[in-house]
Order: sequence, then C-alpha cells, then structure tokens
Amino acid sequence: MKGKMLVLLGWLISLAAHAEETRPNLLFITVDDMNWDSVGAFGCPVEGITPHMDRLAAEGMKFARAHVTVAICQPTRAVWMTGRYPHRNGALGFDPIAKEVPSLPEALKGAGYLTGLLGKERHVVPTRHAAFEVIRGMKELGQGREVEKYREAVREFLARAKAEERSFFLMANAHDPHRPFAGSDQEKWRPRPAVRKTYTPGEVPVPGFLPDLPEVRQELAEYFTSVHRADDVVGAVLEELEAAGMKGNTLVVFVSDHGMPLPFAKTNCYYDSTRTPMIVRWPGVVEAGSENKEDFVSGIDVAPTFLAAAGLPNLAGADGESIVPLLKGGKVEGRNKVFTMINTISGGKAYPMRAVQDERYLYIWNGWADGKTEFKNESQSGRTMKAMNQAAKTDPAVAARVEMFVHRTTEELYDLQKDPSCLKNLLDEKGGSATSRSSAMTKALWHWMKDTDDPQRKAFEGQVELALD
Repeated sequence: MKGKMLVLLGWLISLAAHAEETRPNLLFITVDDMNWDSVGAFGCPVEGITPHMDRLAAEGMKFARAHVTVAICQPTRAVWMTGRYPHRNGALGFDPIAKEVPSLPEALKGAGYLTGLLGKERHVVPTRHAAFEVIRGMKELGQGREVEKYREAVREFLARAKAEERSFFLMANAHDPHRPFAGSDQEKWRPRPAVRKTYTPGEVPVPGFLPDLPEVRQELAEYFTSVHRADDVVGAVLEELEAAGMKGNTLVVFVSDHGMPLPFAKTNCYYDSTRTPMIVRWPGVVEAGSENKEDFVSGIDVAPTFLAAAGLPNLAGADGESIVPLLKGGKVEGRNKVFTMINTISGGKAYPMRAVQDERYLYIWNGWADGKTEFKNESQSGRTMKAMNQAAKTDPAVAARVEMFVHRTTEELYDLQKDPSCLKNLLDEKGGSATSRSSAMTKALWHWMKDTDDPQRKAFEGQVELALD
C-alpha cells in the first residue's frame, strides 16, 4: 500500500511539473491612442504603415467587434487589470483601483509567473507595482518610443524567464502614437526619438468624423508617423520573442487603449473612441489568419482571458469573462452588445457619459450636457481643433460640428451601418423608428446600470424617458 501511495505521489508531482512546463507564456502588447483603422490589417489605406501588426494579424485572429471600456488611458488599463467596470474597481479616472479589488498581475505572480511591465508604468495599477518583478519606465525606454530600448528590455526579460525556468507575463506598452506626435511642434524632447519614415499630409486619410483641412492633414501626418514608429516597437517585441524560441508557447494579445487623440475620438464614446484593433495569436490554438466578426469583446474580458489561458480562476468580482472559447473557434451566447463610458478626465473634471452598442446602433447618454457646460479635453490641444475653430467662422458645417463637440446633447443615436463616423444623430428627428430603437437601447443601458450598481443611474433616470417592463 505504501508503495502504491509513493507511486501515486510521484505521478501527481510529475503531472504538476508537466502542467507548469506547458502552461503558456502571456504577452500583452498595447499601443497608446491609436485608432482601430490605422492598422493595415484593419483597412488603413496608407501603404506599409503597420507591417508588424499586419503580420501578427496574419498569424492570429482579428476581432471586428472589440472595444475598450473607457477611451482614456489609465481607467481603461485599470479595467484590463481587474476585469471590472470603473465604478466597480474604483478607478473612475486617473485614480488607483480600490484596495480590496484583486488584479491580474498579482494573480499571475502568485501563481509563479515572472511578471514584467514596459512603459506606461504610472498608468498600469500604479499602487500595485509590487505585482511586477520587472519594470522599465518611460524614460528608460526613450520616452516610451525608442525601438532598440524596447528590444533590449524584452531580451533581458526573456533571458531571465529562461534562466529561472518560469512562465512569464509581460505587458509591453508603446507610448506612440500618443502626443506629442513625431516631428510636431509639441515634441520638445532632445534628442527626439528616431523615426524610420515620415509621412506627408498628402499620404494620409482624413477620418470621416473630421473636416478635411490643411492643418488637420498636417496633424494626421504627424500622427501616422507616430503610428509607424509604434509598429516598429511592436515588431521589436515580437522579434525578440521569436529569437528567444518562445513564440510557439506564448499567447499574444495586441490592442490599442482607445482611439486617436483628436476630436470625436479619444475621451468620448463614439465608434472611433472605443473600437480597438484587437489581435490574438496563440500557436496551436488560434487559427492563423482568422477573424471573429460576430462577438462583442470588451476591456473587461482581458484579465479573465489571460487567467483562463493560464489555467487559473477568474478574479473575484470580475465583470468580464474569458474569450478562450472564441479563440478555439467555439460559439458563446450573449456577446451581442458592449457598454462603454467616460467618468472623469485627466484634469479631474467629470463628464459622465454612458453608451451601449449592438450590431447596428450606438446610443450615447451625456449626463453632463446642459447646453452651458463646455467639453474640454486633451484631444483639443493640437492643430485640429484650432483649425476647426478657425474654419467655423466661415463654414456653417464645421461650425455645427464644433458646437456639437463642445456642448453635445443629452442623447445621441447613430446607425453604424450607414454612419460609422457618427455624423447624424437620429434623435434630432423625433418619432418613427429612431424613437423605438432609442427606447430599446435606453432600456438595455438602464438594466446594465442597475445590475452593475452604476452611481450615474439616478441621473440617467432623471434625464431620459424610460419605458421599463
């Protein structure tokens, strides 16, 4: 009997060791302030703009309906790290997550993973830095933009993982294409981070939500130059992974934290505010070159997915769920809509917004819009808003867009099939199908606010006509 027990014990130890060896490494790559359609694989017409992201997409799965939860850097990263909506993790804006809320890096470190953080260190669980065994800050990485510094940092991290024979979780965050854009007047660093290619105003597209003005094109040229540099950083990270011989056993998730830092994108709830070019590569699990066009995936699903891939339980109290079944080609019920929001911005001012999007429509509630309050955020600090303000003096169409951006209206409804740039608020036309659709969307949003104990629910009830069952 004793002999059998020893054999069983040895088998269990061997099984545990095998599980340790076969669990995947986890690589989370993010870029800062990049629109979903700035990537070639997602339809960007600028030739050769993102070759490394495009290769990753060809080797993995693209998600056509992936959205971040908050189109602001720190709060959206807090969602990624906790699997919870902002009003459930404590980080409404540039705030630390609540002390009692568990986080992804803590769970992975506790399970024996080597944890590392490159870039955006002040925005990723800033009060939980002990959860990361390796941290390289913005200045150590050439303002978060020097390709070779990322390459060196990744090489050193992977060498340590090999030496210690540990699976790893590495979050590599490029600071591009966040302002200051490459070559812009705002880029005061000396020396400036190097760029391989500089784009001209005539080479870049103007998104539908912005007017085609010379100064807008100039800023977009600087933005796309920064996008290309971000792609070089992504390429360096992936090349070091392959050079280390770890590509085959590494789950890679790539996202942008939200849309471009220009009016009607960043710090809003529009389609181009929250859609993210999500790519997942997992050799042997994810079909190369595949695309999920049906399921909505949210920022709240990031932590649950990494944990499920590692064979670990979801974080206590998480709102999100793992998408591993989708990565394996399975079907999951209930992924037919996504909820997004804004609470407070980097300056501390509150602009409460809530939104719900399904396969066709986007409904936005602007709780702050009273006809007097003016919307002010970082996306207005460059050339584009100044050009729009100037053009508004003589162009009624631009003047109307400026007025809409600055003062907004309490409710907005857009048909994304016909109007993905969100130019025509269907609720400007009272009655008919728009009112019916709005009623269904407000009802869905109210139930979500109630289920998640959203502190904005009472204000929502006071401003919006609700038809609840």
